[in-house]
Amino acid sequence: MAKTRVVVVDDSALVRGLLTEIINQQPDMQCVGAAADPFVAREMIRELNPDVITLDVEMPRMDGIDFLGKLMRLRPMPVVMVSTLTERGADVTLRALELGAIDFVAKPKIGVADGLKLLAHDITDKVRIAAKAHLRRPAAPPPAGAAPRPSTPPSSIGRLSTEKIIFIGASTGGTEATKEVLVNLPADCPAIVITQHMPPGFTKSYAARLDGLCKVRVAEARDGDRILPGHAYIAPGGFHLSVERSGANYIARVKDGEPVNRHKPSVEVLFKSAARVVGPNALGLMLTGMGADGASAMREMRDAGSYNLVQDEASCVVFGMPREAIAAGAAHEVLSLTQIAPKLIERLRSTSGMSMNRV
Repeated sequence: MAKTRVVVVDDSALVRGLLTEIINQQPDMQCVGAAADPFVAREMIRELNPDVITLDVEMPRMDGIDFLGKLMRLRPMPVVMVSTLTERGADVTLRALELGAIDFVAKPKIGVADGLKLLAHDITDKVRIAAKAHLRRPAAPPPAGAAPRPSTPPSSIGRLSTEKIIFIGASTGGTEATKEVLVNLPADCPAIVITQHMPPGFTKSYAARLDGLCKVRVAEARDGDRILPGHAYIAPGGFHLSVERSGANYIARVKDGEPVNRHKPSVEVLFKSAARVVGPNALGLMLTGMGADGASAMREMRDAGSYNLVQDEASCVVFGMPREAIAAGAAHEVLSLTQIAPKLIERLRSTSGMSMNRV
């Protein structure tokens, strides 16, 4: 079997050496080159034709984001970003995912050598996933200073039971997929609760980014938050998110705990609470991602009366979690990413009409 050929791009000789060693220790991959800056990397990519590149965010001469933008326009290929775990690092990494990077690894600010060795499994997993991922063509950038907006404003849903909650699970490719759904939902949408596999330090920036783009208000969930219509709540990195009933209200539960299906936050934890607490008032969405996290719990949601939409293979970066949800019999409909928000609105309008008829 041919090995996955990787080029490492990082201005630190230490990091280049460590990543090269980590990659070459894997039986199914090989580091074929290591570049100290994007100009050297450009020539290496041309000569060596790698399957995946790992790309540092902050480098001299040309930063990783500028290089990524040029690369995705001229020679699209799978990229795993290697970014520093800082607030600025989080913002820049999210921009890289918008530009088409498949995933990212957060390298520690101190103790880099030991930190990267501890991340070896994570790094090599992400390189494997990237090698098989569907490349997503990034949208044209908005004019300078302008926030991108959906081309047509999301239409109002109308009178709706406040009991409804939309649950979203996603992993690799999910930051952009979730954004695509949320920007196309109106301000009077039911509450939305989201588990996106992300490490600590990134979800706050991600929520703030979405809040600036969407009609609904978006925030990182806090334990005890009342879950309100027109608001979206994102599981904080490193914590599980679930929902509970408190009198007439739903509230968010944000708790530490063991990883579930190797993840924290885990979609399984969120979707199990949806099945247990929200039942037929839940709408489930399973978006792009690797693995099976949330698939069996989504089946529990369906058995409890929820209506579930699953992203189709053609529009997924990685068709792992959606495939497993379909195999578990959890999906009512399998749709392309651009069809999901309109279908949600249509479904909510039809149930809104039914509830109004009963009044």
